[in-house]
Amino acid sequence: MEKLLIFVVMCAVCSAVPQDLTGKVFVFPKETGTDHVKLLTSMTLFNSATVCMRFKTDLSRNYGLFSLATPSFNNDFVLFKPSTGGVIRMHALDGGTDFLSLSFPPNTWHSMCATWNSGNGLSQLWVNGKPSIKRFIKTGPIKGAPITILGQEQDSYGGGFDATQSFLGMITKVHMWNYVLSNEEIQRYVKNEQFTPGNVFNWRALDFQITGAVYVEDE
Repeated sequence: MEKLLIFVVMCAVCSAVPQDLTGKVFVFPKETGTDHVKLLTSMTLFNSATVCMRFKTDLSRNYGLFSLATPSFNNDFVLFKPSTGGVIRMHALDGGTDFLSLSFPPNTWHSMCATWNSGNGLSQLWVNGKPSIKRFIKTGPIKGAPITILGQEQDSYGGGFDATQSFLGMITKVHMWNYVLSNEEIQRYVKNEQFTPGNVFNWRALDFQITGAVYVEDE
């Protein structure tokens, strides 16, 4: 009976209700090939995508920031920071492009929004409120049950992690929409004003699971 009770309690923790993480951050304190946060959603079709987040790190090597995989593509929507300074690589439907000449001073909070339009394949980055040029990736919707990871980059559906690509630092205010957010809404997000929260992932009502030594701390 005692073992059954422990199992039930553990299952309850695993399927916790969405949490309001306002004023909180995810802390990733060490290089690892296992520790991560999985973001949960019931959506299985994304005609377009916008992801906004804030992060802080002192890494100079490459690392993954946001990794969404489906059974069709490991890199269905990915934000990756190569070791080359001032570059963010965006993937959609396993295609990819590099945004250049960006600025990411270490130990500094950075606000980043990434948009991708499945109709024309155009993508764009907003870093600390400044828009990049628009670059083509691929056209067509994202289909299938997604596995979305913070802190690691997926080389297989839900796995294939590489410690040398793991994220060390802090991540907060993660939102995702299944459409291209307007420039005005992105600016409101950057300025921490009232904006429409993500309809896929919403930091104020986030459904997630933590694996390993990742911590929820005050911002």
